[in-house]
Amino acid sequence: MLNLSIRCLLPALFAVGALAQNARSWSEPFPPHRIAGNLYYVGTRGLASYLITTPEGHILINSGLESSVPLIEAGITQLGFRFTDVRILLISHAHWDHNAGSALVKQRTGAKYAVMEPDVAVTEDGGKSDFFYHSSPLSFYPPAKVDRVLQDGDQVKLGGTVLTAHLTGGHTKGCTTWTMQVTEDSRTYDVVIVGSVNVNAGFQLVKNPRYPGIAQDFVRTFATLKALHCDIFLGAHGDYYGLEGKFAHLPAQGTKVFIDPAGYTAYVAEREKAFLQELKRQQR
Repeated sequence: MLNLSIRCLLPALFAVGALAQNARSWSEPFPPHRIAGNLYYVGTRGLASYLITTPEGHILINSGLESSVPLIEAGITQLGFRFTDVRILLISHAHWDHNAGSALVKQRTGAKYAVMEPDVAVTEDGGKSDFFYHSSPLSFYPPAKVDRVLQDGDQVKLGGTVLTAHLTGGHTKGCTTWTMQVTEDSRTYDVVIVGSVNVNAGFQLVKNPRYPGIAQDFVRTFATLKALHCDIFLGAHGDYYGLEGKFAHLPAQGTKVFIDPAGYTAYVAEREKAFLQELKRQQR
């Protein structure tokens, strides 16, 4: 059995490994592009950020790392919009790779920050109360004040656009999957932006004192995701939905390259299978 000191170091070691593995793609620019309707991709190659434009200002989903913010701003500008017109900031979940830039985004734009209730405390203390990464200073980030506390099923509205927040806990307690509709060529499509359904290395699914309901939350999350209707499949990381492969075909195929209900169904099924296998392993 691992001694206490080593167990305490595990989250830090996992964070170091994750950063080393993903640092390049997380920080590498990626061409901003329109997905469909008023929905755009403005993230890096490894960290997805989405811009929803409206006549009353814009909504940004995921601020990425602190170093991501200038890249997000450049992408928004390249698309012909103004970064300072971002009025609402949302996130997929309270991990540093998706929200470390939030304080800077708020400072630069004055955007109102809306976060799912179970992720509010960890957002406002900069990651220090995270159920897993609380002992990993490498995963801490600048705290950001939350302006609106969201509950499951709440809607975020701006300029005629409506997003619905679905609590899909497990990866974090307040992990959020966003849904919305976009119109393209007189057709309406259902968009699903998956927060995360990954069981990170080291996550304790059984008898977890810091997150007793983690396994039950994952079970509810998969039930929620399977009940959603999805035309356009997106996620907190581009590799969830095959960003690079789809982007390569965007010039020839246009928006239809992102219409992938089968890919969504397959992704959810594969992630659920991985979760159940890990849960069974830990229950032995």
